[in-house]
Amino acid sequence: MEQVGYESAQVNLDGVFSALSDPTRRAILTRLAAGEASVSELAEPFEISQPAVSKHLKVLEKAGLITRGSDRQRRPARLNAAPMKDAIAWLEEFKRFWSSSFDQLDDLLEELKNADL
Repeated sequence: MEQVGYESAQVNLDGVFSALSDPTRRAILTRLAAGEASVSELAEPFEISQPAVSKHLKVLEKAGLITRGSDRQRRPARLNAAPMKDAIAWLEEFKRFWSSSFDQLDDLLEELKNADL
């Protein structure tokens, strides 16, 4: 189903948020922020198999959050944080909403405090 009024960049938000919803994938992204790594290097801190890590990498790659290179026998993964920019922009809209709501609450509390004086 096509969503009317949405930009194509926002269509990938589902993939980004889905990829970020898993703690293992978030940990992988955190590790990749320090530099590229192979599947075996990424699997090391987890109690899961290398094929399981490969599945997580496929989800991250599909969401555009990583790229995979080719370095002889290993395929190092690299972080691509660009798709997170759209997710952050989307979340910023809600930050403005909450900031506005808190400002209104502050104003109301100040009015009530002054009314009691």
